[in-house]
Amino acid sequence: MRAFGFLGMCLVFLMGTGGLTAAQTFDLVIANGRVIDPESGLDAVRHVGIHQGTIIAISEDELAGAQVVDAREQIVAPGFIDIHSHSPSRLGSAIQVLDGVTTQLDLEAGAFPVSAYGEHFAGGTPINFGASVAHFAVRTKVIEGRDVPYLFSGMTLMQGGAAFVQEATPAQIEEMRGLLVEGLDQGGLGIGILLDYMSVAVNEAELRMIFEVASSRDAPIAVHVRRGYAGDPAGLIEIVALAEETGAPVLINHITHSAMHAVPEWLSLIDAANARGARITTETLSYAAGGTSISAAVFSRDWQKIFNIEYSDVQWTATGEWLTEESWQRYRAEQPTGMVNHHYVKEDWIESALAWPGMMVATDVTPALDRDVLANPNGAGRFHRCLGHYVRERKLMSLSEGLARITLYPAQWLESVAPQFARKGRVQIGADADLVIFSAGDIQEVATYGDPYLPPIGVAKVIVGGRVVVDGAQVIEGRYPGQRLLGQARVVD
Repeated sequence: MRAFGFLGMCLVFLMGTGGLTAAQTFDLVIANGRVIDPESGLDAVRHVGIHQGTIIAISEDELAGAQVVDAREQIVAPGFIDIHSHSPSRLGSAIQVLDGVTTQLDLEAGAFPVSAYGEHFAGGTPINFGASVAHFAVRTKVIEGRDVPYLFSGMTLMQGGAAFVQEATPAQIEEMRGLLVEGLDQGGLGIGILLDYMSVAVNEAELRMIFEVASSRDAPIAVHVRRGYAGDPAGLIEIVALAEETGAPVLINHITHSAMHAVPEWLSLIDAANARGARITTETLSYAAGGTSISAAVFSRDWQKIFNIEYSDVQWTATGEWLTEESWQRYRAEQPTGMVNHHYVKEDWIESALAWPGMMVATDVTPALDRDVLANPNGAGRFHRCLGHYVRERKLMSLSEGLARITLYPAQWLESVAPQFARKGRVQIGADADLVIFSAGDIQEVATYGDPYLPPIGVAKVIVGGRVVVDGAQVIEGRYPGQRLLGQARVVD
């Protein structure tokens, strides 16, 4: 759905509101801001009129509103969409909304049932949220007869067990097929595959089945590919072949953290496949470390050679402590679900990734559950770092291009499975009023490894569904316009 569709929606909205015009009062007006819409190319000072959560007017003339926000000398941009967040908690959403995130999704891990993503939001949330169908949860249900709806429950990481190491029988693969379809019918935003975490368990037949399900519903797959020694493209080649064969759309998660120094080679493989008709895209992170559990499958392999790092390059996330061989072994034995940050990513890998025209940026933030238990800093500063460090300081791209990577591209990727995303990632008439107002000269991350909850600077206001949820770098308590976003995967004839 492009500009014509938005105009049509706008006419419907106008009829539904009694023909609201610029001469009448809007619920909220954002005045005098430099409005940037990456899709249309608009980059000019405008006044934005919002009614019932929808952008109704974008005008060169002043508008009247019940509430007026003066955005003079600030940017008015679409709300940031995080397609890779593992922190659907009250603390996690509060941290991410300060980073400008208006929509928080977990496409990599997913959930099953899909409603399990966001169970911590029973009392409301300031931001929108949703998830793919979790292959790992479906697999655990079939292999172990155990329900593990999401990566964590309460304060406990739910990962591991026979499902992560045991091959499935043909009958079990067919049972999984049915559950994946059920998850898509529940509103899953595609299918998430933690393939690298269960490399020894998932065989070719099972992986092919997942791609067949996705293709039959035109539902996107998000996959953490099998990881080999630094730069080995075998894991990508496996996925590219299935994407070409089945036609399923595929998102390769955190290409920098999987391809490492071979980012250009991996992107060339993706470009070549897309030129042959595949639909493959990818994402990068903007902090130079990986975050996962100390019991992740890769750490049972020759991880030091894979990542080209030592024990001293790894932090125990909960305390920020740099590990030794002794402390590594102790934590791995005593706290196998504990999280670590392993510092192996190089800046030039990230810059190579960001140069790719269709690159998206995501957080891959680990669960933030308690301020006294540290997480990684991704949730508090990922998008500020993208716009501050890589756009303003490194000048790798224009501001509009930087915004497209965190707003428009994720929205466009999800439109086929969730049509409501045609109204997100844009500042256009008929679009959802999910917006961020920020200073391009000031936006900057502050959070660090070891001090991950420091709020970023530069964002003045965050608006979700037409309601201000962040004002002056403060989350407004008790204002919860966030909605669960569901997919509508269709059967392909």
